[in-house]
Amino acid sequence: MASAAERRMAKQARGADDPVHIVVDLPRRLPPVIGLGAFLKDTITVIDGDKAHVSRDVGHTDTPGAIMAMEEMAWALIERLGVVPAAVAHDLHPDFPSTRFAAVLAEELGAELIPVQHHHAHVAAVVAENAHDAPVLGLSFDGFGLGPENEAWGGELLFVDGGTYFRAGHLHPILQPGGDVAAREVWRMGAAALHAIGRGADISARWPDIEGARHLALVMDKGLNCPRTTSMGRLFDAAAGLLGVCEVAEHEGQAPMALEALVSEPKELPTGWRISGEGELDLRPLLSALADVSDPVEGANLFHGTLAAAVAEWVVVSMHRLPLPVTGIVYSGGCFFNKVLTRDLSYRLGAQGVQILKPDRLGPGDPAVSLGQAFAAAQRLEEAF
Repeated sequence: MASAAERRMAKQARGADDPVHIVVDLPRRLPPVIGLGAFLKDTITVIDGDKAHVSRDVGHTDTPGAIMAMEEMAWALIERLGVVPAAVAHDLHPDFPSTRFAAVLAEELGAELIPVQHHHAHVAAVVAENAHDAPVLGLSFDGFGLGPENEAWGGELLFVDGGTYFRAGHLHPILQPGGDVAAREVWRMGAAALHAIGRGADISARWPDIEGARHLALVMDKGLNCPRTTSMGRLFDAAAGLLGVCEVAEHEGQAPMALEALVSEPKELPTGWRISGEGELDLRPLLSALADVSDPVEGANLFHGTLAAAVAEWVVVSMHRLPLPVTGIVYSGGCFFNKVLTRDLSYRLGAQGVQILKPDRLGPGDPAVSLGQAFAAAQRLEEAF
């Protein structure tokens, strides 16, 4: 955490720059809360009455400079607004710099410390931005967010009501061989898809020139450094890997964007998914079909069209299973930058008369997380009194 002297120096260097980037009108007045955001594309949000003041994106908090910028931005917003937060909201991940800073900031402010699960925050951000004030069913699709039991989440269907949520459904989990390495070495997720459909023996022949491919099936059989994930981002990677669209990504989101760029006309495989009684969406039949597709364009069309059809049915089925009615469906998480999926899914849900709440000024990605954290935490404080 930056010292007081370092904060003063940073403030002087910043000069007259306003730390407030976007102001969001909330559905009602709420207790003052500061949300410290995620690990990537971090922003800070302070709630003051019926307004949420969101900072600019200070970047990925993976360097000392970015961490100091995050800390300084938090203090700058507090000073600029003249607000004393009653709570500091943060991600569940204990190793995020924002999480560590949250504990120090809460102690200095005499504020309550409130953890908010990453995908809950994603959904809550869209609810806040739409000034919505009723229960929703939220789709939260991204690369990674820590679940409450230390699971790797990312393909979530959440019932969100104010500051509370429960998991109404999720993607069928697949292995992520190598852990975080698989987010960059996309072929690993393609291999995980083959393993998931019982074709692990095909891995070495599919990637004969990649060191380690020969032994990866055995590694997954033994479960060595192969965490299970429900991530939609990793599912996109798996499809891209199977189709040979991308083997190793040079930047975040490269494989899913390359897959989307190939789409000419989405095509639905009616037998490409299953929905369990517990709300699990299983797309292994789609992965099995993709494993035998030689044309990447055909595969991209099949993947996007089937995914949209599957998610639309998943949403409608899940709405009927909820204990309380919902007033809308929320799109959140970085996978909703995908225009093909968003357009096709919106058409299908719209035909069912489903109201859709979409992100606007903050987008569906991680810059919105601090807003969702603050909005969810403020409602928890409100509900406690």
